[in-house]
Amino acid sequence: MDRASEGHPRGLYTLFFTEMWERFSYYGMRALLVLFMVTPVAQGGLGFRDEVATAIYGLYTAGVYLAALPGGWLGDRVLGGPGAVWVGGWIIAGGHFCLAVPGVASFFAGLILVVLGTGLLKPNISALVGTLYPEGGARRDAGFTLFYMGINLGAALGPLVCSFLGERVGWHYGFGAAGVGMVLGLVQFALTRRHLVVQREGPEPVEAAPLSRTALVIAGLLAAALGAVAVAGWTGMRVDPVGLARKAAGVIAGLAVAYFVWALTLARISREERRRVAVILILFAAAALFWSGYEQAGSSLNLFAERYTDRQVGSFEIPAGWFQAVPAVFVIVFAPGFAWLWVRLARRGRDPSPLTKLGGGLLLLAVGFGVLVPGSRRALEQGSVWPTWLLATFLFQVFGELMLSPVGLSAVTKLAPARLVGQMMGVWFLAASLGNLLAGLLAGNVTGERASAMPGQFGSVALGAGVAGLVLLMVSRPVQRWMTPSTPAERG
Repeated sequence: MDRASEGHPRGLYTLFFTEMWERFSYYGMRALLVLFMVTPVAQGGLGFRDEVATAIYGLYTAGVYLAALPGGWLGDRVLGGPGAVWVGGWIIAGGHFCLAVPGVASFFAGLILVVLGTGLLKPNISALVGTLYPEGGARRDAGFTLFYMGINLGAALGPLVCSFLGERVGWHYGFGAAGVGMVLGLVQFALTRRHLVVQREGPEPVEAAPLSRTALVIAGLLAAALGAVAVAGWTGMRVDPVGLARKAAGVIAGLAVAYFVWALTLARISREERRRVAVILILFAAAALFWSGYEQAGSSLNLFAERYTDRQVGSFEIPAGWFQAVPAVFVIVFAPGFAWLWVRLARRGRDPSPLTKLGGGLLLLAVGFGVLVPGSRRALEQGSVWPTWLLATFLFQVFGELMLSPVGLSAVTKLAPARLVGQMMGVWFLAASLGNLLAGLLAGNVTGERASAMPGQFGSVALGAGVAGLVLLMVSRPVQRWMTPSTPAERG
């Protein structure tokens, strides 16, 4: 008997380990990124000011989400899902190995390559998981749950390995380890790829992209990345990362507003559909605000771990980047409990609405930053504080993530008009991208020469998230009626 018929398709384990190693490389490198940039040149770093480093971090993480939009299109129309994962993985590995080479040019080339490769791999590997379960149902949900565990397992292991090597041996060894992790994922993908039986919704299987087409895509992406760096170097072009991040945030916000205005006024959708699009607009704003706080984990909170946290355990000093593994560990521990809670409440007819959950997620984010207000004040007075301040902050933030991230994603797919689903998912990626940009900009206001502003800035983030969360809770009941079909035609 085929074991796949008794449990999950064998292809799931191929994708599980590929994604685990990709997340190992991504989060392992991310744990080093800001720390490396702010380290003085004499100590092997780049010597950037804090606000410059955190702005670059925001641009980088935002770029990953933006690249997912054309990356998904390339996977659908040009390379096929498996081809996009394969090509994207090698571009990611190349990016990490570029980061392992000392030099400013190789650093920025590496970042661009990782962004482009992740944009190819990330959306397509998630789509491949869905194609393994054409029947849908609970088995598919369970498959995505296992896949999600692979994501967080890699996110937990990556910072532990890469931060130890980067902070203790040499920064470029840490970046190189991230590249080795991605290569390991590609090796196992190649060895087990035969288990992927990937089909479209129709009966015809997805064909592999011709080698010439694949080579053309690779060449184009590499030329775009390396050409941009080369032109900047040859012309002596000076880029202000802080100014660029602000402009990019304005552009993304403007695109989102323009899209929602079009959808609500010109998209020829029904009154009921317009109401649901209005709900998605609320979800977009809530998600962008949430990520603007949550994604400071790799920037301001990473610097707080390095500079203001007592990391000494006996004769061993814990690498600052190890704290970047904590959120993933919390997700692995607590995600099953949240899933059980929602199922139990649903059985009793008391499952909170999406807006109620998002409001709760923002309130938990506010509590997390609220914890840091006295923690940062104490750190400024004493020089260092116990790691429990950061651990408590991460705990509340992860609770907020578990209420917001999967719920928001599910709500968008259910609320979007049928012919706008793909576009609305792209808008959801824009919310994450905007949030990451804002996180990088906010982080620059609480570190370095502006460290004295930490308590006030953390308090402002807590206040903003708290007020937004309370507003969502107050409007959740009336807005819930917009999410419920009112006519037989709307119910389908």
